[in-house]
Amino acid sequence: MNELDQALALIARGADEIIKKDDLEARLKLGRPLRIKAGFDPTAPDLHLGHTVLLNKMRQFQDLGHQVIFLIGDFTGMIGDPTGKNVTRKPLSREDVLANAETYAEQVYKVLDREKTELRFNAEWFGKMGAADMIRLAAQHTVARMLERDDFAKRYKGEQPIAIHEFLYPLVQGYDSVALKADVELGGTDQKFNLLMGRALQEHHGQAPQIVLTMPLLEGLDGVAKMSKSLGNYIGIGEPAIDIVTKTMKIGDDLMWRWFELLSFEVSLDEMARMKQEVASGVLNPRDAKLRLARELATRFHDAATAEQAIAGWHAVVRGEGDTSLLPLTDIPAPQEGFRLAALLTAAGVTPSNSEANRKVKERAVRIDGEIVEDASRLFTAGFEGVLQVGKRNFARIRLI
Repeated sequence: MNELDQALALIARGADEIIKKDDLEARLKLGRPLRIKAGFDPTAPDLHLGHTVLLNKMRQFQDLGHQVIFLIGDFTGMIGDPTGKNVTRKPLSREDVLANAETYAEQVYKVLDREKTELRFNAEWFGKMGAADMIRLAAQHTVARMLERDDFAKRYKGEQPIAIHEFLYPLVQGYDSVALKADVELGGTDQKFNLLMGRALQEHHGQAPQIVLTMPLLEGLDGVAKMSKSLGNYIGIGEPAIDIVTKTMKIGDDLMWRWFELLSFEVSLDEMARMKQEVASGVLNPRDAKLRLARELATRFHDAATAEQAIAGWHAVVRGEGDTSLLPLTDIPAPQEGFRLAALLTAAGVTPSNSEANRKVKERAVRIDGEIVEDASRLFTAGFEGVLQVGKRNFARIRLI
C-alpha cells in the first residue's frame, strides 16, 4: 500500500461517509496541507468521549501533516443548534458560552497537538456582520430547502413551532467554512445537512466546495443511546483516571469493538480483527481486551503512571488483587441517624435505588471491603470508611462525614 492509500485508509477509519472522496484524493495529491475544520458549540463546560470521535479524526489529519482548525462556535452557541431537537432549544447567554469555551480550549489539547492546532472563534467574523449582512446570508437559501431537514420537517408536520433564528443556524455554520476556506469539514452524522450547507455557500462565494466527512455518533455506556451528559451514559475526558477505567470496563463486549474503532490510536483495524477472532475462539478474555482500551484512554487523558494506578485500583476491587487505597476517596455527608445499608449503597452511587440495593443484598451481591454483607438493617454513621461493591463492576471507596 503506497503512502496515499495509507493516508486514505487512516482518514476513512471509522467514518460513516466521505462526500466527494475523489475530490479528497485529488487534493491530497496536490501535496499541500489541507485545511481541516470541525466546529464545536460550547453548550456544556466539559467534553466527553463522544466529542473525541471528531477530535481523534482531527488528530489523525494532524499526524498526516494537515492544518487542523478547532472552531469554537461562540456565536452559533448563542443561537442553539436545533439538530435532532423536537423543540426550540434555549439559546445560551454570552457569559455561559465564553465560560464553556474556555474549558473547551483547555481540554482539546488532551487529544490534539497544540502546536499544530489553529484555534478560532466564529464571533471573529459574525461579530463584524450587521443586520444587512445577515439578511444577505439568509437570502442564499429557501424555506423549502430548510424544510428538507428531517427534524425541521417533522416539527413542521407535527405543527410544532420552529423559530426563525433556527433557520439561521445551518447558514451560519455553513458560512464558517467560507470564512475559514475549509478543504474538509468533519461532523457527526446528525450534522450532514449543515455540512452540505458549507459546500453550497463556498460554491456561491467562488471557493472549491469542501469535502464532507461524517463520523458516527458514539454509543454511550448503555450501548443504546448516543453518549450524552443529559442521559448520564458518558465518560468525561476530565474525569479521574479510575473513573475512566471503571466505566470503560462496564461497557458490553460488542460495544467494546465499536469503541476500539472510533477511540483507539494504538490498535489498528487489522489488530482489532485479530483480537476479535481471539476472543471468539476463547484465546483472549474480552475483559483483557477491554482493559487494554481502558488503559489507553486513561493514559491519553492523564498519563501512564496515573493510568497504571487506576488499573491497579480496579484489580484491587474486582479481582481482589492489590491495595484498595489506590481508589479515590469520596466523602458523603451522613444524616444524624446514619444510613441503613440500602440507603448507603444508593448514596454512594453503586445502586440506582434502595429497592435495587435490597435486591442485591438478598442476592449476596454486596460486599464491603471484600466481605459479603447480608444484614440489610446494618447502620453506618459518620466516620465509616470502606470500599462498597455491588456485583463485579460497581464499586466506590467512601467515607461518611
